[in-house]
Amino acid sequence: MASPCQPADIPQTLLEPILIRHATHNKFQVRFDTVLTSFATDEKTGRIIATLKDKFSNLEYKINTKYLFGADGAQSQVVKQLDLPLERKPGQGLAINVLVKADLSHLVKHRKGNLHWVMQPDKEHPEFGWMGIVRMVKPWDEWMFILFPNRDCDPNIQATKEEYLQRVRDFIGDDTPAEILNVSKWFINEIVAERYSVGSYIHCLGDAVHRHPPMNGLGSNTCIQDAFNLAWKVAYVEKSIASPALLDTYNTERQPIGKSIITRANDAFRDHFHVWDAMGALPEKVEDRRKIVDELASPSLQGEERRRRFRDVITQTSHEFHGLGIEMGQRYSGAGIYDADEPAPYSPPGKAADDPILHYDASTYPGCRLPHVWLNTSVPSEPVSTIDLAGHGKFVLFTGIGGEGWQTAAYDVSKKLGVPLDVHIIGYRQQWEDFYFDWQRVRGVEDSGAVLVRPDRFVAWRYPRVLADAEGCSEKLISVMKSVLGFKD
Repeated sequence: MASPCQPADIPQTLLEPILIRHATHNKFQVRFDTVLTSFATDEKTGRIIATLKDKFSNLEYKINTKYLFGADGAQSQVVKQLDLPLERKPGQGLAINVLVKADLSHLVKHRKGNLHWVMQPDKEHPEFGWMGIVRMVKPWDEWMFILFPNRDCDPNIQATKEEYLQRVRDFIGDDTPAEILNVSKWFINEIVAERYSVGSYIHCLGDAVHRHPPMNGLGSNTCIQDAFNLAWKVAYVEKSIASPALLDTYNTERQPIGKSIITRANDAFRDHFHVWDAMGALPEKVEDRRKIVDELASPSLQGEERRRRFRDVITQTSHEFHGLGIEMGQRYSGAGIYDADEPAPYSPPGKAADDPILHYDASTYPGCRLPHVWLNTSVPSEPVSTIDLAGHGKFVLFTGIGGEGWQTAAYDVSKKLGVPLDVHIIGYRQQWEDFYFDWQRVRGVEDSGAVLVRPDRFVAWRYPRVLADAEGCSEKLISVMKSVLGFKD
């Protein structure tokens, strides 16, 4: 297992209230129907003056702030005003979201799934929706029908509600009552900003800087990871326990991730073209499509070859539906990571070396995610994940039997730098026990070695074994911590 948690499939309509409730409980104010119209930097104070507009009253007001975080989506005003350079590749055209209320439980009773591709190559179809995806929103009576228009379709096409409803009924295939709740359009983009930050106090994140289709389910996850990377750094700088230089690592670490994400999501979309081709969905004339559909059921050599190809291209989509590597195998490099003590450059371990999109193999190499391992105590209790021991706004140092020097060093360094730093000792009859030797397999150091983890649960540094004395451990650890926090020796 790569995580102690099961995946959660939550639509944005349900996720946003959860996030807003959490934000307001932590004393953040949330204002709806409010847009940023412009911002400027005060030359005297260096602070940012943001001008906002209430869309109901049309009143404008200004906010004086030290930081500006442009998490304002694909039409980001912050990105536009900063004129951030965007790397664009040709998009995949228009998509139309049709939110539908319909009880489809009888159709998924024996083949449950939250996402279904629907193609009817043997039938005529409207130009606004030649095929599409039926995506579960609420089981099993609320669905998003994502329609894909013909490639040469006018992006300003305006179908009627009745036409959309008829297409929905075509996809359902029976007389199940259906009600359209909403219709919206979006474009399938392949866009990433070449940089996410301007100076130390303006940072962009989320869809503002990486725009892609929802394949692989990388959208909200990547947006949240942007924020998770940036939040602890801002907090540490504001508490004066890190240098403002630490904020530069946000762009260094997250921009390459954003670029890889938009590429993977679009590659996944492109993979489906091979499926559509194998199924006979691409020819313009319905007669040509029907010939291919018939061929799929033919006992001929051509039919056998068509079925083999269909199987092969379906297998290729495993990179989308089972691509754990692209989700968990991300690695940071740069000043926020200390890898000077590594004997060799990083190379993906295990199966990830052959296919880093599909496979994830845990590693404590600096810049990797902290591996998830279940730990327990000598008197058995509820298992605890290494993931849950880390984070919570603190650095964490993992060591084992013989690593007392690192423990002493951690207390010393925490006191000198004012940085919260917890220590967890893993080993036989220690604070935590590694009953199934999973930590031993992935820790990458000896029993007495050290693995230092950042507040965002990425490995900052590791060392193979304890040094000769506590003073040496302290000197080493404080040097590493200063480097990671952006301080120069």
